[in-house]
Amino acid sequence: MSEHDIPQLENVVLTVEGRIATIMLNRPKKKNAMSPELHRDMGQVFDYLDGRDDIQVLVLTGAGDAFCTGMDLEKFLMDGLDDPAQFRLNTDLAFGWFRRLKAFTGITIASINGWCVAGGMLVASICDLAISAEEARYGLSEINFATIPGAGLTWVTAEALNRREALFYLTTGRIFDGVKAASMGLVNYAVPLEQLAAETAEIAGEIANKHPIALRSIKETYYGTRDKSFEEAVDYEAAKLFELGFFS
Repeated sequence: MSEHDIPQLENVVLTVEGRIATIMLNRPKKKNAMSPELHRDMGQVFDYLDGRDDIQVLVLTGAGDAFCTGMDLEKFLMDGLDDPAQFRLNTDLAFGWFRRLKAFTGITIASINGWCVAGGMLVASICDLAISAEEARYGLSEINFATIPGAGLTWVTAEALNRREALFYLTTGRIFDGVKAASMGLVNYAVPLEQLAAETAEIAGEIANKHPIALRSIKETYYGTRDKSFEEAVDYEAAKLFELGFFS
């Protein structure tokens, strides 16, 4: 596939410049809440990206003053109340692209420009890296609606935050800003909103210029050794180095 084949979609804007692809969630009037239609669009985006082995960096951001505010519950409930099969299909569509984002072979960067709550935090946390606007607002608000996070959000929160921070925000539902998100390690760092686009572009460009095979191998090795013992990790790295021809 080439840049001429980029899908033109209503709820998502995909752009490609060199080795960098950018996905912008495009439902600003709904704070980029994820509707079934958006999930279908994201499926098409990843269908396209699967055919582009040259993409080394994938940036995710949002239109307007939000990154993503989770699921559009109104749309999901409208589709699901009378048709459980359709509700299951919508859920599968969402989980489908979440998994594809997590499995993407290039480096993924969340560029968090505004509201990032509930499922929006899931999307941001799945990404390998995250850069936030200081003014961005985060929250695990499910407790305020007498429910719990879904779609793996509890798991990624536990991965991204220490136990006390995770449980504090899971049980209070409080909102916090990008500065706090950076101090907790939820994001790499935070910058003023007016600097976010340029900062993201700089980091994406720096990473995109690295050796493509080495870059993918570093990501594979990082995630591939996390659940291994030290000895197993040494063997895994050695095998990867041989695969790269380092010892040839």
